[in-house]
Amino acid sequence: MDIWNQLLGGFATAGTPVNLLWAFVGCVLGTAIGVLPGLGPAVTVAMLLPITTQVEPTASMIFFAGIYYGAMYGGSTTSILLNTPGETGTMVTALEGFKMAKNGRAGAALATAAIGSFVAGTIATVLVTIFAPYIAEYAVKLGPPEYFMLMLLAFTTVSAVLGKSTLRGLTALFVGLAVGCVGIDQITAQVRYTGGIPEFMDGIEVVLVAVGLFAVGECLYTALYEGRSQATMNRMGSVHMTRTEWRRSWPAWLRGTFIGFPFGTIPAGGSEIPTFLSYGVERKLSKHKEEFGTTGAIEGVAGPEAANNSAVTATLVPLLTLGIPTSVTAAILLSALQGYGINAGPQLFQTSSTLVWALIASLYIGNVMLLVLNLPLVGLWVKLLKIPRPPLYAGILIFATIGVYGMRQSAFDLWLMLGVGLLGVLMRRYDFPTAPVIVGMILGPLAEAQMRNTLSIGEGHWGVFIERPMSASLLAVVLAVLVLPRVWKLLKKRHA
Repeated sequence: MDIWNQLLGGFATAGTPVNLLWAFVGCVLGTAIGVLPGLGPAVTVAMLLPITTQVEPTASMIFFAGIYYGAMYGGSTTSILLNTPGETGTMVTALEGFKMAKNGRAGAALATAAIGSFVAGTIATVLVTIFAPYIAEYAVKLGPPEYFMLMLLAFTTVSAVLGKSTLRGLTALFVGLAVGCVGIDQITAQVRYTGGIPEFMDGIEVVLVAVGLFAVGECLYTALYEGRSQATMNRMGSVHMTRTEWRRSWPAWLRGTFIGFPFGTIPAGGSEIPTFLSYGVERKLSKHKEEFGTTGAIEGVAGPEAANNSAVTATLVPLLTLGIPTSVTAAILLSALQGYGINAGPQLFQTSSTLVWALIASLYIGNVMLLVLNLPLVGLWVKLLKIPRPPLYAGILIFATIGVYGMRQSAFDLWLMLGVGLLGVLMRRYDFPTAPVIVGMILGPLAEAQMRNTLSIGEGHWGVFIERPMSASLLAVVLAVLVLPRVWKLLKKRHA
């Protein structure tokens, strides 16, 4: 009962005119960002972080959360109408949605995507409301060995799942870990890895690296390697579904929701895996298999869209309860909390309960806002695609420059941002994932502190990590993540 009382308090905070305005602006901006191909919530949140430092923390987090799940709603629009996913999580939606649009069923595809997103987002938010406080209560009992192993698991899974190979993922992770170590050692107060450059003594800002890798890197990569692509827009019918389409959609929405939620709570590489898994399930269970890949099956849109939004909402569980981000945007949200001096983790529900419950309540409000926005305003979002790329990316670079310079009023930061942007171009050019860099930067210093605390507890003996059952179990999971895929490949080769 106490949970529901706290949730009502959260609604009272999130329902103030100022916070409602921030939620609305975040949802609108997020949907627009989702519609525009190549951009994403990570780029947008990273770009706006420096600008929102003067905003009250609760309003700021509600705003960023609106951008995050708004982008997931908006990404389905271009996937269906133009076969151009605005977000990686909506790639699967394009498989059947675009074929439905080509056959004059764009309205039904857009409707099932919007309503499915609403259903999945709402159910996932209820699950976050119920389970997050209990996970936080249990997490308080974890000590430094368990926390270090949890972070090691995050490093391993993010590196193994993202990128073309585990080696590339680990390389990107070690770049982030190295950058996170620059500055003054938080335990011994020794200056390290600064190269004699005074500006590095305070460390390298996560926001600066995020803006450089995503916003600047995206703009430079587009200018250097991608031409101007012209898409043909499909004619859009009325936004409604027939009774048969409703009957075929609702089981797919529920299945997608419960497939996506567990993947959002673990560091498993974002919403791509559950959306592909949901698509595979719908294709196997459908009574209309002949529509898949030909005229477009509505279940192939409904299931993946629900899985996508459920996974996105579920990322708040490990972020708020353990302080561990399971996606790039969640990592940037974690850095936003740290910027306000708030440490995400088990104590967050006690130290900043007003912020946490207002954020959870804003998810309910935002889902309703997004449903109202997405059904009638689809035509408006599609017009955003007519903005030429040069002025669009020029505007992004201007925002990025103003934001980074505004943090410390340092010209050095601008040169560093450009250097990180060029690194982002090289990483994308040679298929190195950028997400592990941010995860390594944020969790690296925390993991180092927990490791040193653990070794202090064990009086310098590394065996302390396997003496505690929970820590040993997590270590076994880490080894399984690294070893089992390779064993599976070897067995498949032998069988072949």
